[in-house]
Amino acid sequence: MAEILNKTAAVAEFILVGFTHIRWLQILLFWLLLLTYLLTIVGNLLIIYITLVDRRLQTPMYFFLRNFSFLEIGFTSSAIPKALFNLASATGSKSISLAGCFIQNFLYFVLGTTDFLLVIVMSVDRYIAICNPLHYLTIMNGRICSLLVLSCWAGGLSLFLVPSIVLFQMPFCGPNIINHFFCDSGPLIKLACVDTRLVELNYFLIAILSLLGTLAVNIVSYIKIISRILHIPSATGRKKTFSTCASHMTVVSIAYSSCIVMYMKPKGTGELDFNKIVALLNTVVAPFLVPFIYCLRNRQVQDALMAELRQWTGFCKKLR
Repeated sequence: MAEILNKTAAVAEFILVGFTHIRWLQILLFWLLLLTYLLTIVGNLLIIYITLVDRRLQTPMYFFLRNFSFLEIGFTSSAIPKALFNLASATGSKSISLAGCFIQNFLYFVLGTTDFLLVIVMSVDRYIAICNPLHYLTIMNGRICSLLVLSCWAGGLSLFLVPSIVLFQMPFCGPNIINHFFCDSGPLIKLACVDTRLVELNYFLIAILSLLGTLAVNIVSYIKIISRILHIPSATGRKKTFSTCASHMTVVSIAYSSCIVMYMKPKGTGELDFNKIVALLNTVVAPFLVPFIYCLRNRQVQDALMAELRQWTGFCKKLR
């Protein structure tokens, strides 16, 4: 055991392979990722800001959306800044320290799982609003909404705290090359120099619970919502009600499809390079689309943005 620990001490960092070794392609990917990342941050910050300052958006739905945008910023920031740094490095250095790798892995999975738990809350919120509108404000009061968000955070932490501690304490005695652009659990576990079957099984079971479990709740909620919408006599009413849920369903579809492909396929199937592409969909595209989907499909958010823009325009004119 002492010999293994001595070998482990020699592994001071991991090497992230990234996307490609072709320099011009690295530069192109850097600018594409940087633009997408900045738009993601700005768009989600805009949602947070507008739902805080506009009184029309002081409802449970937008309270959850604000927290969702905050989580999306943290989730994409757990992986993308380091990937950008590695792509921009002229020396080709793609190293990440053991501590940095473990922190990145922990934040990625905790924030991602909290995201899925909050998606459940948002779907249940829409279910209550549409199927039980008379009691909606009584059920979804401020205290309940805050407790639901805190429960999502507690759930994300509790699911991955112990597995992360176990992963962090595993001995890594080489090689130290991770065939990914961030410290994903799959490639990281393969580098441990002990039997990892139990750890892999544990992560797989957590994936089933956090993905299929939350997906089942979302499916049930939206089956009931769609059934309720179909009973609305007015075609205009059906269209308006369905539009409030369409944006949420779009985000749910992107997030779940990418994660199920990444973490729930049988062991030994699929290529790591394909996983990188799917991971980009999950860590970059989904958070990037959130502000656009919710803003472009939501009249209330559009009106709030226009009102805020007019206010800022008037303020700037006064300064002149």
